[in-house]
Amino acid sequence: MAIIAPSLLAADFLHLETACDLINESQADWYHLDVMDGRFVPNISYGMAIIKQLRKASTKFFDVHLMILEPEKYAEEFKDAGADGLTVHLEACPNLHRNIQQIKSLGMKAGVAINPHTPVGLLVDIINDVDLVNIMSVNPGFGGQSFIPHSLKKIIELKNLILQKQSAALIEVDGGVSLQNASSLVKAGTDVLVAGNCVFSSDDPSRTISELKSL
Repeated sequence: MAIIAPSLLAADFLHLETACDLINESQADWYHLDVMDGRFVPNISYGMAIIKQLRKASTKFFDVHLMILEPEKYAEEFKDAGADGLTVHLEACPNLHRNIQQIKSLGMKAGVAINPHTPVGLLVDIINDVDLVNIMSVNPGFGGQSFIPHSLKKIIELKNLILQKQSAALIEVDGGVSLQNASSLVKAGTDVLVAGNCVFSSDDPSRTISELKSL
């Protein structure tokens, strides 16, 4: 049974407390929080101040995804804001091992994300150090994009790497997740489904979360 992590990027920002209530009362396991800097990705979302306020409205796991350059400058602030897990991008971290160790030293779960064009093989030397790998199944920066089909092959490849290296890392898939493809993603080895538009554009978001959870 997969962990369901609704992405607040797709929520109505005028009513974030309502979105929090929805997630709290649903079968969702995590909150997925996308932080964008307008440099690493062509969009700006929100930062520590918003996460700190959201933290007051939830007791569930905060899965914070940093789509930013130089994440090491802000890791401690995100911890203070309420992050339980912090994921950085391989492409943004020339000293990735140092980044991962910093996150762990702050008491958070440490994740690494890879963009659609980044080979899974680049994770071989870090796979035993991370708690989570986020396979980006769309190009990062904007919600509502369509799932990139070859991401399924990458999930399978990553699952094989995790088994080969006896890693405990979870596989998270982020982008274009829907009720139509979620079952195949779970069968391929996905542990965490990030669902944005799929949930918040639904006529019944709580039911959609339950349906994802039942796969």
